[in-house]
Amino acid sequence: MRTQVGIVGAGPAGLLLSHLLHLEGIGSVVLENRSREHVEHRVRAGVLEQGTVELLDDTGVADRLRREGLVHEGVELRFDGEGHRIDLAGLTGGRTITIYGQQEVVKDLIAARLRDGGDVRFEVSDVRLDGLTSDRPRIGFTHDGRAETLECDVVAGCDGFHGVTRHAIPAGVLTEYDRTYPFGWLGILVEAPPSSDELIYTHHDRGFALCSLRSPRITRLYLQVRPDEDLDAWPDDRIWDELHTRTATKDGFELNEGPVLEKLVAALRSFVVEPMRYGRLFLAGDAAHIVPATGAKGLNLAVADVRVLAQGLVRFFERGETDLLERYSETCLRRVWRVQHFSWWMTSMLHRFDAADVYRHRLQLAELRYVASSTAAATTLAENYVGLPL
Repeated sequence: MRTQVGIVGAGPAGLLLSHLLHLEGIGSVVLENRSREHVEHRVRAGVLEQGTVELLDDTGVADRLRREGLVHEGVELRFDGEGHRIDLAGLTGGRTITIYGQQEVVKDLIAARLRDGGDVRFEVSDVRLDGLTSDRPRIGFTHDGRAETLECDVVAGCDGFHGVTRHAIPAGVLTEYDRTYPFGWLGILVEAPPSSDELIYTHHDRGFALCSLRSPRITRLYLQVRPDEDLDAWPDDRIWDELHTRTATKDGFELNEGPVLEKLVAALRSFVVEPMRYGRLFLAGDAAHIVPATGAKGLNLAVADVRVLAQGLVRFFERGETDLLERYSETCLRRVWRVQHFSWWMTSMLHRFDAADVYRHRLQLAELRYVASSTAAATTLAENYVGLPL
């Protein structure tokens, strides 16, 4: 088999890259080890920056997003039993966020690639990369019980944190920056209307809580817990009791309950590798970096990566120029580290790290009060939350 760009991973990064390349007449093959059903239904992030929405719209894959996505012009910070709205649109010249699940973005991109005759292969196995420092790298894999070799000009590693592409780079080439937080999120998906028109980020003595949503009928709720928390220790009644306690306000906020559709515990971590390139292999999205979910940046950062990569590949295939590709890692990492800082800041401000550390808790409250009362501080949060321009 032969193509111009071999893409490992059919998540948002890999599918969007394939779509962007198709619009420029550049061929690609996407390889995914999971089934189509799995990638279309795994619930992940749901907050899209304005730049992400605009890119999907400009490239013709946002029809359903525009119909079903929920545009939000603000978020709420809640502490000491009081809510403080951050006016995202008012502080950023009208920029907003849109609530639209990552799995819905994936469905739209898969539909577009198949409609346009794209080559997306699900349930491949034994993926192996070879010749990455040559001008003809190869991807070996097994599909439908048959061993295949894909020859290409460039390989895009869009296969997530646990994928094979980053691990194909020889030891000593990459520098890793890693931070694991001493807590995780217990998340539930609930069949109930959202309790608020906008997301609520709560700092509480007992730990962080987040009221989010996926649609007018589906709510997403999170509680700060230990990263190794046993789900069996959290029956539904205990979860609801804790959510009510942490999100309560002095003016009687009511949290809507409903049947719990899904329950999971996810650890929080920050991770970056430098550089994001090795020879003809370019890493994008979670293959190169992870951010804690507090800042709602993972999907949006992946979109920013592949936009930069697509621009470099277009220049390479149309003109034979490599300057943009050579600067790919440097260009992406400027945004990556800005987003890392914002996500770390939100995480550090809103979570309880040590219940016995009263001094740190008072510092957090002081910072929250400053963000809630200062236009300058609120603008910093708003500008980063809606997303820096792509």
